[in-house]
Amino acid sequence: MLETILRIWRRVIPRKLFRALQPAYHFVLAFCAAVWYGFPSREIRVVFVTGTKGKSTVVELTAAILEEAGFKSASLSTIRFKVGNREQRNLYKMTTPGRFFVQRFLRDAVRAECAYAVLEMTSEAARHYRHAFIDFDALIFTNLSPEHIESHGSYEKYRNAKLSLVRALERSRKRPRVVVANADDKEGLRFLDARVEERIPYRMGADSTPFESKLVGIFNQANILAAVAFAKSQGILEETACRAVAKISVIPGRVEHIECGQNFTVVVDYAHTPDSLEKLYQAFPGKRKIAVLGNTGGGRDVWKRPEMGRIADTYCEKVFLTNEDPYDEDPRAIVEAMARGMKNRAPEIIMNRRDAIRAALRAARAGDAVLITGKGTDPFICGANGTKEPWDDRVVVREELHAI
Repeated sequence: MLETILRIWRRVIPRKLFRALQPAYHFVLAFCAAVWYGFPSREIRVVFVTGTKGKSTVVELTAAILEEAGFKSASLSTIRFKVGNREQRNLYKMTTPGRFFVQRFLRDAVRAECAYAVLEMTSEAARHYRHAFIDFDALIFTNLSPEHIESHGSYEKYRNAKLSLVRALERSRKRPRVVVANADDKEGLRFLDARVEERIPYRMGADSTPFESKLVGIFNQANILAAVAFAKSQGILEETACRAVAKISVIPGRVEHIECGQNFTVVVDYAHTPDSLEKLYQAFPGKRKIAVLGNTGGGRDVWKRPEMGRIADTYCEKVFLTNEDPYDEDPRAIVEAMARGMKNRAPEIIMNRRDAIRAALRAARAGDAVLITGKGTDPFICGANGTKEPWDDRVVVREELHAI
């Protein structure tokens, strides 16, 4: 009821006035949500995971390790919402949903007697105070690279939105407060400067923890190190953490292998930045790579479009450019912007995403790798005027493989 009243108020006041009042509106909404659900974060240990890449994977890994150690946990990410044994797919096209949703999620976790709640926290969520009035215990930082630049106004503002989570942790009434940060990242030291009780850096090649994992790629090694470092801060034994990691064969929509008896590799991955796309391609050395590339949604990050095309052009034998989430932009113009970054070979432009996936699969030979990026577990293709086409790359791939 309260949330509905506030949303009606948002619609009736003039747009220009609302923009001026927007920060106050979001802050008040966060406070109302916390009051409505009785400040549930005070009754459970809360962990935020932030960064540009790897957030969802680190949430999944951290929750798995906690559960292996005997702690009932809840987790919220781009992939799914999970409270104990109950889970549902995230269908919101939003990593961190609204403030009332998050506070309700935490209250549900408390009612389910979870010991921990692990939440993926984006820069947009921080900018809109979705973290406000959540007393949290720990912050895990993965990495930072340019993303959402048009939305924030600059890389510095994007970085500062992430760093606002550090300030929020410093204000948290929880003790002890913990920061776990990637010391290999140029921004890692800013997070490790937090005025909290524990500051834990992790580095590739510098951690003595031996672990076996089915997850592919150097980037996943870094994600595992982040989760294991946090686990240590909670007194969880290394062998317990490593046992949990070894059990995980896939993170949904994150370098997810699709197996239908074909004699070539098919992978669905979220990869939405130039760096993550390049690292994905590098994870399959020695294979002839075929790309289905539709990684640049409408209305944001125009700068990266030709760069994504350039990276696919560098690593892949064949590139199929296709639609992703154009929103109110011309989808053809988005794809053509990607094509301008390609100098070595002409891409094949197939705007229908299913048709592009079908063409890529039919072009594959034994031993090839077909890498389908941009959507991961995203549940819709979002078009003009708020239209949403139900979608799942993984389902489409399986259907097309069975049809071959």
